Amino acid sequence: ESASHVITVCQALADEIKGLGYRPKNITALRNGVDLDMFLPPRDRDALRAKLNIKGFTLISVGHHIERKGHHLVIDALQYLPDVDLLIAGDGPLESELKKQVADRGLNKRVRFLGSIHHAELKDYYGASDALILASSREGWANVLLESMACGTPVVATAIWGTPEVVTCPEAGELVDRRVDSIVEA
Repeated sequence: ESASHVITVCQALADEIKGLGYRPKNITALRNGVDLDMFLPPRDRDALRAKLNIKGFTLISVGHHIERKGHHLVIDALQYLPDVDLLIAGDGPLESELKKQVADRGLNKRVRFLGSIHHAELKDYYGASDALILASSREGWANVLLESMACGTPVVATAIWGTPEVVTCPEAGELVDRRVDSIVEA
């Protein structure tokens, strides 16, 4: 109430603040962007995939290893996608639980944990993957979606907060419900 102006990362959050009674004329949605000199499609995707030891249809899930990011849902979805491999980039408090989930599901040969990846390397993994999966329960404006699409890789993302403002056409990717069956279908 005492703020003279509020800046949000997406229109969905701006609308939520308006719904709380804040003055609409004092709210600005100011979206993040990505460095298009860094995040761009690979020059030789086949060579990049060979360098990164990526074979077959491969998904990538990027984010901190916490429940909100939904890596556990993507792992469960993989059980229904027998010809698909998964890369998980990031680290965090649930890493050991996610690795146990992978082992319990018999997916060790199809899931590779990459750890924390610097942006300079992450762009290569985006470009070498067939799709990015973001199964978050909440995101304002997820840069991983923009980064992946800038590298020429479509996304599958939960239709929450600002994500529908990012994934606006089929060429960019698909929006899904935050459920395993919805992820599998996409």
